[in-house]
Amino acid sequence: QVQLVESGGGLVQAGGSLRLSCTASGRTFSDYVMGWFRRAPGKEREFVAGISRLGANTDYIDSVKGRFTISRDNAKNTVNLQMHSLKPEDTAIYYCAASELIVSRISDEYNSWGRGTQVTVSS
Repeated sequence: QVQLVESGGGLVQAGGSLRLSCTASGRTFSDYVMGWFRRAPGKEREFVAGISRLGANTDYIDSVKGRFTISRDNAKNTVNLQMHSLKPEDTAIYYCAASELIVSRISDEYNSWGRGTQVTVSS
């Protein structure tokens, strides 16, 4: 298991940008596929973006394609989510997660989770 801590959340107006970061410790970071999930008020947790161990492959849900970019820096044990053109429907708690498998949209395949960071987008 790897320990994960998210940062970078906050309040932003619609159309604005935020950059979320997740810092890992405890195990070899490059062994893990990384993902970002989010839980909006009154809704179930959903996959947002994922990235392979060396960063060569990425996956995004359709609603964030072209607006969000996931990246990682294995030397710094970090994974980032750059968010542009934010919409009120992006409001959620965003979670960083690590998997020992392959890039997946299934939350059960991720075995390490951060505590989340709040993103609020005002209209």
